[in-house]
This record gives sequence, structure tokens and C-alpha cells, in this order.
Amino acid sequence: MIDTKLTTNGRVSTESHTPAKAKSLDLAGSRMTYSRLIGALFLVGFLTYGVGSGLVTSLVGGSNFLSTIAASQTILVIGAFLMFLNTGVDVAKGVLFFPILEKHSKRTALAYLATMIVEVVLLSIGVLALLLIVPLAKHAGEAGAQTLGSILVQTNATAYQMGEMTLGVGAVFLCLLLFRTQLIPRWLAISGLIGYPVLVAGTIAEIFGIHIGLYLTIPGFFFELVLPFWLFFKGFKPEAYQGQTTV
Repeated sequence: MIDTKLTTNGRVSTESHTPAKAKSLDLAGSRMTYSRLIGALFLVGFLTYGVGSGLVTSLVGGSNFLSTIAASQTILVIGAFLMFLNTGVDVAKGVLFFPILEKHSKRTALAYLATMIVEVVLLSIGVLALLLIVPLAKHAGEAGAQTLGSILVQTNATAYQMGEMTLGVGAVFLCLLLFRTQLIPRWLAISGLIGYPVLVAGTIAEIFGIHIGLYLTIPGFFFELVLPFWLFFKGFKPEAYQGQTTV
């Protein structure tokens, strides 16, 4: 496309806006949009699930919590709802990552999306178990009610650990691809390759009653905290975003 403009000396100048230049600008905008959306989802997931879990834990952490739930059931429901919002957030991450990863490995893109779906199903089962505490609280004085309430709380805890274990496995494949393609800096991808296997080990330990999982989440937490800010300000590497693998 040729645009003509009249210059100050009366001559006509031409400016060429080639399709290639327009395509390059569109691609850069698309890259940063995708980068920032994915980064935002990581932070929103932290916020929604973290706040929701904190609210719920404050109510069900005691040994005789069922008798106090009736007066605070609104807080429990709000907390569970915030935890459930993470379902949409994590699925959205897998969906947005898919076209970016698919340019390099469709198998990895499918594997990551599949593990995210399994993770959110497990987390949702745990949230549903927590919501069952609300009707159960009406029978707090009956025999076995407190025991059943404790089982529901433990169901959520186990579902969470299994969900995080699934996430950790899928994220290892994600980080391997990020490292190979340099969609993000290799030092950041390496932190994920270290952090997620440690996270998986922590979830397995928690399932078997060895309570060290909280400490083993720290390396993975570093990756999931730094990645969003990198994506916000730098975005995915342009060449890798276009499907070109950097050696």
C-alpha cells in the first residue's frame, strides 16, 4: 500500500506500508497479549486459590470445627467458591499455552493441557467435599458427624496433593519445551525443571503422611512467581513465539 503526503516544499512523498511490516506489528501485539494474559492467569490463580484456601482453613483447622461452621458458613462458601475459580483459571492457562507450544511440539501441548484438566478435576472434587460440610454442620451434635466432617476435610487435602502432583508432572514437560525453545530465558526454565520435580516429591510425601510438602513447594513457587512478571514486561521470545527453535 502506498500513501502520498505533501511535504513542506510542495513535493509529494510516498510511504510504503508493506504487508510484511503490518504482519510483524500484528505478531508483536499478539505475542505480548498472549504473554500478559498467561502471566495474569498465573497471578490470579495464586490469589483466588490462596485466599480461598486460607478462609476455609481458618474454619476447619480445629479439632471440633463442625459445631462452629453454622455461624460462619458464608465464609466457608466464599472460600470454596474462590478455590473453585481456579478451575477456570488453570484450564485457561492450558488453552492459551496450547497454540504457542503446538508450534514446537503438539504432543507437549496436548500433555500440558491434559494434565491441567486432570488437576482441576481433582481440585474441584476437593472443593465439593468442603461444600458438603455446610449441610453436615446442621447435624453437628449427632454421632459420627464430626468424624465425617474430618473425612471431608481430608478428602480435600488429598485431592489437592494429587492435583498438584499432576500439575507438577505436566509442568516438567512444559519447562523442558520452554528450555529447548527458549520461549523464556533458560535460567527461568531451569528453575521450573528443578522446582516441579521437588513439588511432586513433596505431594507424594504429604499423601503418605510426611508433612514436608510446604517446604518443597518453594522452588516451584519461585518459577510461578517470576514467570508472570517476566511475561508481563518481556513476553515470550519473538523468534520462538513464531515457531522458530533457538539452538
